[in-house]
Amino acid sequence: MNALAAQGEAPEAKRRIARAWAALALVEDPEIPAVSIIDLGLIRSVSSRPDGALEVRLSPTYVGCPATEVIRHSVTTALSSADVGRFAVSSVLSPAWSSDWITTEGRRKLLMYGIVPPENSSSMRGMLRGARPVGCPRCHSTDTECVSEFGSTPCKALHRCRACLEPFEYFKCI
Repeated sequence: MNALAAQGEAPEAKRRIARAWAALALVEDPEIPAVSIIDLGLIRSVSSRPDGALEVRLSPTYVGCPATEVIRHSVTTALSSADVGRFAVSSVLSPAWSSDWITTEGRRKLLMYGIVPPENSSSMRGMLRGARPVGCPRCHSTDTECVSEFGSTPCKALHRCRACLEPFEYFKCI
């Protein structure tokens, strides 16, 4: 939900929600500091509860992600510093996070950081994963190979470019 599109919210609640979104946009993913948690689509919504507290709904990239508690702590710290008043952070596990939720800007930032963003819709991952080669983020060659299905984190795969011989990671479709 867009911070300014909150239907039925009082003007002060809208301002608090906007401040919350602005603060959350500055929270970096601890495993990929080039992207924010907003870029990755980890924040489901920010809304005002009937009791006046803001509710921030957060999704992990997968259940058991080791960065989840670090992210939750960073969210709490950012919101505490942003003068948003009372708030609660809740976990949302259903529907499960999808790499489809990575924003266009997030995909651009991943690529600039040297991590190839997922190209395929997660609904098509099984069908298309093996059919399309992953392009190298450095030289853009598609003459690449998967070295390991797991990179530095379980949500990334390690690849190598046969043209420039550089290793790189691919953010998997989840």
